[in-house]
Amino acid sequence: MNEATLTELVGRGDERHLLLAVDESANSRRAVMYVADFFGSYRDVFVSLLTIIQEPSEDYFPTEEKRRRWLEDKRQAMAGVLEEYRRILLDAGITEERVAANISVRPCVSIGDAILEEQEKLRCCIVVVGRRGISHDEEFIFGSTSNKILHHAHNCAVMVIE
Repeated sequence: MNEATLTELVGRGDERHLLLAVDESANSRRAVMYVADFFGSYRDVFVSLLTIIQEPSEDYFPTEEKRRRWLEDKRQAMAGVLEEYRRILLDAGITEERVAANISVRPCVSIGDAILEEQEKLRCCIVVVGRRGISHDEEFIFGSTSNKILHHAHNCAVMVIE
């Protein structure tokens, strides 16, 4: 970390901005519960809930209509999940104006890269993700979102909740 970066981080004042990257999994729910429990009493915390829907390629569905319908169904389902997670954070004491929810639909090869792009754009000082709980063999073959974030995040802390 260079001096300019340190000055930028110090210049944020007392506010702490967390990026909580979630999906509908039990591990994401545990990550939300952890953030609610750990940061709920802090008045200077701003939480951005983020879910990323990987936009399927055009040839994945037989028609464009089925593709659009799938995306809309997925978006609505994730909106419900984000509302549940937002409610958990509010119940823990984080005020409504300090919780934002965002659904990002985008073509991406790596969810980890997409999360890191959002972290950089929002300038979050902490990224929180749930560990998917895959085996080492599966991680080797398919890759791990949390592992990618751990190894490629810059200018922020990373919390991986299991």
